[in-house]
Amino acid sequence: MTAFLVDLENKPGAIATIAEALGKQGVNITGISGATCGDSGRAAITTADDATTRTVLQNLKAKYKEYEVTETSLANKPGSFGMAARRLADAGVNIEAVFPTGMSGNEVNVGFVTNNPVKARDILATAAAHR
Repeated sequence: MTAFLVDLENKPGAIATIAEALGKQGVNITGISGATCGDSGRAAITTADDATTRTVLQNLKAKYKEYEVTETSLANKPGSFGMAARRLADAGVNIEAVFPTGMSGNEVNVGFVTNNPVKARDILATAAAHR
């Protein structure tokens, strides 16, 4: 899965413009998170169609980066996210974005967008095995 990290102005309608353009091209948004800081913000978006998403963002002249999403399941209890984040940090893996992708039983499925998805996958698989 690919996440598109899209830089936006912190103003009404910035994310709406992206979402509407994707919708007009028949692209379904499957996951989204974001935050603002001062005059700017960033949205992490996953869709059902990476190629069309890329084209839409290019046509909008949006500033964005693409990253691979590393999905994992974490126990739905205090400290489980902190443990996973610390393992990534201790291995020198930077988290660019994170968002929930669902629930299964008593576990939360989480998508980590990092600067090193291969290393993140190994670390998160090990963390899941030691719960």
